[in-house]
Amino acid sequence: MLRLVNRFKLTENPRADMLSGITVALALVPEAIAFAFVAGVEPLVGLYAAFIVGFITSLLGGRSGMISGATGAMAVAMVGIVMLYGVEYLFAAVVLTGILQLLAGVFHLGRFIRLVPYSVMLGFVNGLAIVIFLAQLGQFKAKAVAEHAAGEGSHSAMSVLWNGGWLQGQDMNLMLGLTVLTMAIMWLFPKLPKIGSVLPGSLVAIVSVSALVVFLGLDTKTVGDMASIAGGLPEFHIPMVPFTLETLFIIFPVALTLAGIGLIESLLTLTLIDEMTETRGRTSKECVGQGLANLTCGFFGAMGGCAMIGQSMINIKSGGRGRLSGLTAAVALLIFILFASKWIEMIPLAALTGLMMMVVIATFAWTSLRIMQHMPKGDAFVIVLVTAVTVMHDLALAVVVGVIVAALIFAWQSATHIWTQVGKNEETGAKVYSLNGSLFFGSIAEFKDIFHPKNDEEDKVVIDFKNARVWDYSALEAIESIAEKYILAGKKLSLVHLSPDCVLLMKNAKHLVKADLIEDPHYRIVAHYTDT
Repeated sequence: MLRLVNRFKLTENPRADMLSGITVALALVPEAIAFAFVAGVEPLVGLYAAFIVGFITSLLGGRSGMISGATGAMAVAMVGIVMLYGVEYLFAAVVLTGILQLLAGVFHLGRFIRLVPYSVMLGFVNGLAIVIFLAQLGQFKAKAVAEHAAGEGSHSAMSVLWNGGWLQGQDMNLMLGLTVLTMAIMWLFPKLPKIGSVLPGSLVAIVSVSALVVFLGLDTKTVGDMASIAGGLPEFHIPMVPFTLETLFIIFPVALTLAGIGLIESLLTLTLIDEMTETRGRTSKECVGQGLANLTCGFFGAMGGCAMIGQSMINIKSGGRGRLSGLTAAVALLIFILFASKWIEMIPLAALTGLMMMVVIATFAWTSLRIMQHMPKGDAFVIVLVTAVTVMHDLALAVVVGVIVAALIFAWQSATHIWTQVGKNEETGAKVYSLNGSLFFGSIAEFKDIFHPKNDEEDKVVIDFKNARVWDYSALEAIESIAEKYILAGKKLSLVHLSPDCVLLMKNAKHLVKADLIEDPHYRIVAHYTDT
């Protein structure tokens, strides 16, 4: 066994990874059941997804130590097709989701996650921490109310605050007390000398609080109150849907949405863990791992999933760094389903709620509250916007909106940061405009306002691009427009110090501007390329 572990580089610390994996498995159970309720499927469909996705991505994915399973973001996108067409269409959509994610990995589309600004990452992390916190509030409600809220599949995490049904009296006090006790044990245990570094505080807290509830006979909500987790091995099952174009038209939009949500959440979680562990995951390999996992889920009656930032944080904070931690969590979850459901169902939900509350504290980027006062207002706005959209709608939309807004802010700032220094070449007598900044669609209005051909007294004018860049065809059109004005004014315009890529861009745009080493008789613009 150790040879196999070493061969596949599954772990550098087997004990820490295995103990952390067991802790994660315990936290996966109520999450998988809750997300199954959201999607409108049986609890075992969610549990099987947590096992399959967790096992395959841990073994074949691009990030060791990251935990994947059934997630709420994907569950919300599933509920519509389940309600309208049934669970078999969901399985077919999950198969197609896996194929799309595999293609994303093959074509290395995961690298585009690098385009996500840090401000969006901070908003993503903060929003997700708030969502996890709000999700735990559902445990402080009566079972019937919690199940009804989950079944509605509301897009807003805030809905938990308004639909009532809170526990009352002794039930609420007991739930709160056990939750706080769990959090206190998790905080204090690692501080104990010697033993504090041997066992994960999260595992000790769950076991201790569970033992307290059992031995004292305390009447509080348990995992078993949510649903039974007993079951057999997942069986191979081809989705029972018509293999027609009509079916494809039904499942494709859902699959595309699921694939996008899954990859965005997985790759952002990968990036976050990269920063925490100071290591580097492989985005394309993670896309392939997620794709294989969801493809398998569709053929084994599971709802599919993606990376889970909450459980990943539990794993990292508990010492899990290798692939063995995720594999242990997946295998332990399967063991719970097959053999240990009776004991797992006895775990009080308060213990798992306390565990997730500590995850919230560890996940939220508290430093962002301080640095927002000193960062540019545009970045601060993006953080708040992404956080709000994450809480009010979902993670995928929040990231897309955040990237678009951040790009627009960058374009606006770049558009207003273009200027010239005006001088004169004593040898040729030409007036020289030294351009500074980026010339693209957003800055061409500012660029055109700089030049007034009729007011220039010199017959020769030079635009020096040494400190500027030409980015797109809109910029070329603006240069062409300026050139035509100088020609009509009977003056000669030259472009100098163009970078090689700018020269290539101009050569490719022959219908706009001709870049050559000699004067072009048609366009009458000289673009002297000087190597700098």
